[in-house]
Amino acid sequence: MGKLISFFNCCNGFLENSKPYFAMISLQFGYAGMNIISKVSLSRGMSHYVLVVYRHAFATASIAPFVLFFERRGQPRMTFKVFIQIFVLALLGPVIDQNFYYAGLKYTSPTFSCAMSNMLPAMTFVMAVIFRMEKLEMKKLRCQAKVLGTLVTVGGAMLMTLYKGPPLQMPWSKNSHLTNSSESSNNKDWFKGSIFLIIATLAWASLFVLQNQVLKTYKNHQFTLTTLVCFMGTIQAIAVTLVAEHKASVWRIGWDMNLLAAAYAGIVTSSISYYVQGLVMKKRGPVFATAFSPLMMIIVAIMGSFILAEKIFLGGIIGSILIVFGLYSVLWGKHKENLESKSGSDHDNEIPEVIKASNNSQPNISNNNSIFISMPTPETPTKPNQIP
Repeated sequence: MGKLISFFNCCNGFLENSKPYFAMISLQFGYAGMNIISKVSLSRGMSHYVLVVYRHAFATASIAPFVLFFERRGQPRMTFKVFIQIFVLALLGPVIDQNFYYAGLKYTSPTFSCAMSNMLPAMTFVMAVIFRMEKLEMKKLRCQAKVLGTLVTVGGAMLMTLYKGPPLQMPWSKNSHLTNSSESSNNKDWFKGSIFLIIATLAWASLFVLQNQVLKTYKNHQFTLTTLVCFMGTIQAIAVTLVAEHKASVWRIGWDMNLLAAAYAGIVTSSISYYVQGLVMKKRGPVFATAFSPLMMIIVAIMGSFILAEKIFLGGIIGSILIVFGLYSVLWGKHKENLESKSGSDHDNEIPEVIKASNNSQPNISNNNSIFISMPTPETPTKPNQIP
């Protein structure tokens, strides 16, 4: 009987420790779907400025009811400092990150955009070191693993970007009659799109770092923080759109792909993903959360091959293999760091936990070892999870 109880305790411990991994992997599938759907919508002429507005309007509407049900009591005081922090979070995520990401996505392709956004772990790691959220102790093997993993991951992403190699014909796309999005965008300004994507990724990484500070105020009110960021982002995005778009027709939206893109991005990759990432980052830190972003590129490359008939090139395969090895190295380093933190032997080196332009936790969640919720950026940032 004692062995049976010990077995169940072991299984329960494994499941508890696996929840952050399952949550972040699920988010990458959500972000991948957003990239594909958004690319189709943008290719059909939808303004990326308007898409950002509708996306965060949907996000605000979907997450606000949870505030009324779960977080009405004990709301943090809205000081001027907190307001400015939320204002900047909304500016970095919904406005800068996602507008530049969508613009870059429009000029390039989903796979290329995801490859560029894989600079996120490196940018976040560097910024975490600069702001002393993480100590760079190269004498420790776990730190060496994170640095090496970051370099290998970025190297794999850059290989996919700079070297295509010969195309690999997939059986399911051999007789496809869909338009190849890579070929149809050859005449686009890819350099401009690359610059936009770099700016979006930098804004996304900055959001991760800043949100770490804001979560100290909203550690038990992450639904509230998500709602405030999405609402403030909606207001800011409307102002930007009114300046950038002067035709009333751009606001028109029907029961089509444009509505699906806005609703999906808002509900799945803004509100839900913001909440999930908030819980994960609060437990494991920003570097752990961003380390999963390379998976989105691999998923998008496969989905793009099926849905958009994008070609898969040899460089993409090699780059993906490097990214997987880099991702494993970063996660191994984070795992070792987590073990040291739990044992108390390296408590001072523990990374403050946070979230993306995202947010969130239920009351007393900080005292709960479980970070599981009902899923999903997203963009990025992205990337808005995806973030983009």
